Formats: sequence, structure tokens, C-alpha cells
Amino acid sequence: MPHLGRRVGALTAALAMSVTSGAIMSPASAHKWDDQPEKKATATGYGGAVSTVDADASAAAIKVLRKGGNAVDAAVAAAATLGVTEPYSAGIGGGGYFVYYDAKSGEVHTLDGRETAPAAMPNDAFIDPKTGKAYNFTPELVTSGVSVGVPGTAATWERALERWGSLSLGDALKPAIDVADNGFTVDSTFNLQTAENQVRFEAFPSTSELYLPGGKAPAVGSVLKNPDLAATYRLLGDEGTDAFYEGPLAEEIAATVQNPPKTATTKLPVPKGFMTAEDLANYEVLNQDPTHVEYRGYDVYGMAPSSSGGTTVGEALNILAPFELPDLVRGKGNSKNQSDVLHHYLEASALAFADRAKYVGDPKFVDVPTEALLDDVFGKERACNIDPRKAAVKPVAAGYVENYDGTCDVAPAAGEDAKDTENINTTNLTVSDKWGNVVEYTLTIEQTGGSGIVVPGRGFILNNELTDFSTVYDEADPNRIQPGKRPRSSMSPTIVLKDGDPFLALGSPGGSTIITTVLQTLVNRIDLGMSIEDAVAAPRASQRNTANVTAEQGFIDSPSGKVLAAKFGHKFAAAGSPGTSAAEIGAATAIEFNRDGGVTAVAEPERRGGGSAMVVKPAR
Repeated sequence: MPHLGRRVGALTAALAMSVTSGAIMSPASAHKWDDQPEKKATATGYGGAVSTVDADASAAAIKVLRKGGNAVDAAVAAAATLGVTEPYSAGIGGGGYFVYYDAKSGEVHTLDGRETAPAAMPNDAFIDPKTGKAYNFTPELVTSGVSVGVPGTAATWERALERWGSLSLGDALKPAIDVADNGFTVDSTFNLQTAENQVRFEAFPSTSELYLPGGKAPAVGSVLKNPDLAATYRLLGDEGTDAFYEGPLAEEIAATVQNPPKTATTKLPVPKGFMTAEDLANYEVLNQDPTHVEYRGYDVYGMAPSSSGGTTVGEALNILAPFELPDLVRGKGNSKNQSDVLHHYLEASALAFADRAKYVGDPKFVDVPTEALLDDVFGKERACNIDPRKAAVKPVAAGYVENYDGTCDVAPAAGEDAKDTENINTTNLTVSDKWGNVVEYTLTIEQTGGSGIVVPGRGFILNNELTDFSTVYDEADPNRIQPGKRPRSSMSPTIVLKDGDPFLALGSPGGSTIITTVLQTLVNRIDLGMSIEDAVAAPRASQRNTANVTAEQGFIDSPSGKVLAAKFGHKFAAAGSPGTSAAEIGAATAIEFNRDGGVTAVAEPERRGGGSAMVVKPAR
């Protein structure tokens, strides 16, 4: 059944196939917003705000807000612009989760725009028929048609605008069309990500023509245009998302997945996929209730399954709640006391990840015990497994959702190694408006560069989101491959209320480290008493129920990191080699709402080259 808001009837016109590739220009020709200030990580003021990883995207949202649009309008404008300037993280070839606070009703709503497996996808789709063995994750699965899920982003934009927006889809896409037509300035992060994907991009003429002009990554300071994407956006603006999910474009997407347009010289195998035009026509965005837990007087709302973000962040907070963590640092602030809090954070995260692995999947296919996982009594019982003096041996076992009473009579047991194939990329944006509405939106194409496949003549990369499924089929695994299923996600767009009013909205990219990034930022802000700027900027560590804690080098070398290793016995592994995109954990965006009616919008000061926070009015 077509998704809500689709126009009735066949397409009356099709977008002509374009052969125009990405164009490199001199920096002087770069597109500039007339009202775009210098890129900065923190902005305070009134009348609405935005935080993204990119100045053009933030400027698009601010432009919409200044012209009277609301937070939903601005969020779609920013997301569409990120599809131009951050195409290796997000775009209409992917999916995501949209969380919305409605100031009029005081309620939080969510949209599940996650990608889905094609109807014909077999349970053994990730098994190489030639060898009978599982494909290697890299390079076979990440660069393939078999990893491409049915995209949900375009449908999410249309649904959000229909339910809560004030602009048409066409009007919301205009800022992004402007950037795609006129170009954006290539920065060091874009250059690095392109270079890291050069071998994958070279496998497809449609990709290399756009993103490898002259056979290499576009130079820092050059300007990249994407007229094909501008034309695709115009098509969606004129005809709605029917033009994406039905008709010629849907046929082209399906054909690209089934027969990836690779070069004759590439050594990459590029397994073919199973998506059909019918899969696209049948795609549905889901209206869902948010997850909800109370934590130290705050109401924390997140994304329910198919995302594991809301349940895992929420459960971890319930595990931490019995411990009086703020008392450990109040009035002291030294590294010893901070390390006590961070020790509890790491241990709670491991316990919540154990339950995530055992219980969470697409609720259409799996009986997810969401109510139990978010029960504060269950969290209290799981907290019994935390030793305040030392780190537990990892992995730890999952809890018993069928039988719990909050008492500490459950003996700790050894768990199984976590199954985690989520990649580190994705993007996130946070928007508020003058009426008090708030949007937290995480969207993705999975791998940095997705599948690596640009749909010929259309200007966007297809996702490789199905790699989030477990590689080998197991009937006991809630994240096993099944046709029509949504792979488990860690995206964790989160909105926090205090006494019914917005206090904080935040989210991040980063694969399964999204959960820990959001959780650590909340602990930093609420329990350690940091400002929201410091909470976002602080070095990060991610414990996902593994023997070693993945951490940024800055965390490992910090006084708290050294105490955590020496006193508590935590074992650290660096997140990635210095100078690579993998060395950083997350790239958060956030807005905090102040008592005087003002806001503080915060983006990363350094990660991914630094983000962009803007406000409509710096002063009243």
C-alpha cells in the first residue's frame, strides 16, 4: 500500500536523465548565503535555533525560520541541504528517525523512516553462493546492491510536513536546490572522506564522475555542484514523493540495486541486490509512540524499535538512577570523583547493550519487551550488577525480562560477545522555533559513502543499511535477516523535558556509538553538571559490552581515563588511527532551552571539522 500523502494516479511526467557530472569551480564562485555568519559551534539567542554539522545546512534552516517557517519546515530544509553537502552521511537514498515536540499539545511524536529489506530478500542473502560462506563485511557487503534497503528519507520529509509543517515539500527543498545548483565549498572532512572511499567510488562511473573529478578527491577550497540532485529535488517538489516511490525513478533505483553499474576494471565483487519497484511503492513511514523514562526529575523521550536507541539509552539511565551520582562530584569536580561517575556510566552502558543484543529488533517481526526494558524496577535490578569499585568482566549477560522485582539476588553471569556491524557514519540535526516546537532528527545512509553507488543521472548515493542485520541467520537473533524487516538501528534522537517544557534536545551519528554518545552527554550535563557546550565537547568513551572500551585518545589520556584504567580496571582501545575519520566518536548536535526563553545551540567544536550552530536572533 502506498505511503500516506501519496498522490493518486500515475506520474504525468518523468525527469529527463541527466549526464551532467559534479563540477569543480574556483572558490570565488562558491555559493554563499546572504545572511550566513561565520561557522561556529555555539550560538545563543531567541526566536528559534539550529545545530548541524554543516554551515550551509544550518543556514538553510535559519532562512526558513526567519521567513516564518516552523521547526519541521526548517528541519526538512536542513536535511535536504545535508543531502548535498554531507552526501556520504545522509540523503534521499537512506532513512532515519524523526522526533518532534509539539509545543501546543506538549506531546512528543516520532516517525520511523528506517530502510526496509526487499520482499524477495532471502534469509541467506549475505552468504556467497559461490563459496557457501558469508561475504566479508569489507569489501563485499559494504559495496553492494544486496546491502541496499528501501529508502525512507523522502517519505519521512513528506509525512513530517503533512503532519506538523507549514510549507510544501517543494518550498522546503528550495534552499537545498540552491546549494546543489550553485555548489558548496569542499572542506578537509569532505576531502578526507572522499579519499578514504576512492577505491569504492572508482567502481561506479556514476559515482566517480560526481565525486572524483579528474580521478581524485576534490581539493579543499574547491566548489562542488550537483545539478542532477537539484533536478531530482525539483521533481519531488513538483510531484511529491510519488515521483520517488513510483514511476521512472523507482524503476531506476531498483535497476541500480539489481544490477549495480560498475566498471569493467574494478576488482570489487559488488553482489547484486533484490529490491524491486514494487518494494519502493509499498514503503511505509511509521507513526510511533516515543520511548519514555524519568531520570532525576527529567522526562527523557527517544525512539522506539526498530531503533534500539530509545530503549538502550532509557534502560541505561534507569540503571544509573539508584546511584546518587551528582553527590560524587557536587562542589568537587576533581578527576577522581568524575571517574566514579564515568565508571558507573560505562558499566550501565554494557548492561543495557547486553539486553539490546538479546531482545531488540523490528517489532513487526520480534516480540520486543520494550515495557520491561524501560521499567525502572528492571533497571534497578540490573544495577545490582554494578560493582562501584571495579569493572565487570565483559561481556556481561542479559537480564531476565520475564521475571524481575528490583532486588539484588540475581548472580552475575558471563554473556556472549556482541554482534555489531553498524558503521560510524550518519548525521544529526536539532531545530527549534519561536513557538517552542522542537525537532531532533537523525538520518543516514549507513557506511561513510553508503553503498558507494550513485543512481545514474539522479545525484544521490544509495544506502548500505542492510549491513546492520546480523550477517549469519540465527532463529534466536532478533536482528536476523527477514524480508520486509527493518534492521536494528542505534540512532538515538532524544528530547528531554523538565516540568513539561523542553530542557534539552540532542542526537549524534556514529553507528552503535550513537547510543553511548547521547548517554554520555546526558551524564555529563545532568550528573557531572557540565554546561551543554562542555558536555558535547568532552572526550568520549563507548562501552558496548565488549572486553575493551572504545575511546577517543583524549579520553584515554585524560586524568579520568587514567583513573578508570588504574583504579577500576577498565581496558581501553583507541577509536581509530589519528588523522582518520574513525578516530572520533560521534558528532553531536544539541539545543538547550533556558529559563529566560532563550536557547543555547551547540555543535561539535572540532569533530568532523566542527559543526554549525545558529540562532534566529542573537538578542531579544
